[in-house]
Amino acid sequence: MATYHLSAKTISRSHGRSATGAAAYRSGARIADERTGTIHDYRRRRGVEASLLILPDDAPDWASDRARLWNAAEQAETRKNSTVAREFEIALPAELDAEQRQRLAADFARELVARHGCAADVAIHQPGRNGDHRNHHAHVLLTTRRLTAAGFTEKTRELDDLKSGEIGRWRERFADLQNARLREAGVEARVDHRSLEAQGNDREATIHLGPTATALERRGVSTRLGESNRAVQASNAERQRDAEARRDAERRETESTRPAEPQAAEAETHDSAQENIIQALREKTARLYPTVVFPSPLEAVFAEPPASQSPPPETTEAERQRRADEAEPARRQREAERQALLSADIPALERELSEWTRHQEWLARHEPPPASWLADQWGELAQAQRAATAAGQALDDLEVAYADWRQVHKLGLLLMAGLPGSQRREVPAREQRITEARAMLEQAQAALAVAQEAYNARLPAAEREARQRAEDGRRQLAALQGRIEERAGLIQRAKAAQDAERERHEAEAERRQREVEQRKTQEPERPPVAPPAPKQEPPKLAIPTPRPKPRYPAPGG
Repeated sequence: MATYHLSAKTISRSHGRSATGAAAYRSGARIADERTGTIHDYRRRRGVEASLLILPDDAPDWASDRARLWNAAEQAETRKNSTVAREFEIALPAELDAEQRQRLAADFARELVARHGCAADVAIHQPGRNGDHRNHHAHVLLTTRRLTAAGFTEKTRELDDLKSGEIGRWRERFADLQNARLREAGVEARVDHRSLEAQGNDREATIHLGPTATALERRGVSTRLGESNRAVQASNAERQRDAEARRDAERRETESTRPAEPQAAEAETHDSAQENIIQALREKTARLYPTVVFPSPLEAVFAEPPASQSPPPETTEAERQRRADEAEPARRQREAERQALLSADIPALERELSEWTRHQEWLARHEPPPASWLADQWGELAQAQRAATAAGQALDDLEVAYADWRQVHKLGLLLMAGLPGSQRREVPAREQRITEARAMLEQAQAALAVAQEAYNARLPAAEREARQRAEDGRRQLAALQGRIEERAGLIQRAKAAQDAERERHEAEAERRQREVEQRKTQEPERPPVAPPAPKQEPPKLAIPTPRPKPRYPAPGG
């Protein structure tokens, strides 16, 4: 059964990743990063079925070189947290052969390049040796900038945000392409890019395990995600069995309610009555609608009475409660995972991911030593070789110097009496030094032979150790890559969950605001309330003005 998968990811420097490393890993190639000096060599990687570059029509000639293309893409970005590449990971149907799968991935990449003007690096991977043998998939690595004859220009920002709807349109387009290839190959299976809820399917979806959980499950170690998926699969199987049981019950009830075959005489009477009814209907229809022909399929309706449709058996309360109890652990598990994503510390996770990525790059740069170095790790053979070389050089120098001296004193040596005493004594001294040098050379050669034998004896163990170290390094890199991809997926899911939760809160706040405004508009207008009358202060008591005292005449005046 064909399955659908398309996921869009980004490769950013903020996570310690690079476009050159991603391209080398996915295509199984060797790319030297000119910006950092790192060499990404994945030529020993297995499982890469095919890789190809798809470029715009006006792309320059140098872009056909994978290393130059991705180094130019890296150098076009100047910020330390730039997004340097985008990736579409797509599942290829196992029902198609290798050539048809490659054509499907290439056609999808060509449409991406034609619409957005970027360059695409397509790598088609085979299923893992210990995984699902149907897991054929492809990685479409896109540059973040448009590629023209002048080089990289502006960014393809229409692919930055999922709100633009561009990713959704590409999901639908890839489903159409995949269905077209399946139809051409004569395969009846079809894929649908929509969610199960949008398809009207009540089947519960499983959770993506990721590389780490998948590796543990293959070793027989139960994981939390694996247990959740097994519970979901059991629930789906139970739901499927219930649906089949309901269909069987409906079929049995339909067969039991169908009337028995009438006797021969009754059958003839029944047939003649039906023929009369059909003829009467034909005549009436011809009178009412002269241009309309009585449809022949209606005769079959009258020929065989329809079976009574019995309603589906109702589910009992106990059955509903049992299904709810079985689905409750999966629901709690999903809610717990959602809460964990909402409470995830994304900066801390990104710092840890950056440390893992730096460690991975360090492991990639520091390859294990070869077997020759391990076999001679104490330097005995190299030291013996240097000693033998030095002894041989010293002997050669003495012999050359003695030969030159004898050439100069050739005539004097013929008549030893003609040489001064000091020069006559120099002959045995030179010959003594040459003899000693030859003895030293023989000792050095003997020590070299002993060191060579010890080296040859240690070489098989050193080769085994070198292979073990290389295998350990590959396993460590693979495990680290799995942790990095899982952590990157966790960060992406946490960001998506937190963004969705934030949008939900904002939508809820907007909804409440709209409800408040709607209630305000629906409330009847109240008459204006008159302002309260000003408070009147009590009148103050008037104090009478004092009258002047009357003046009376003095007595006797």
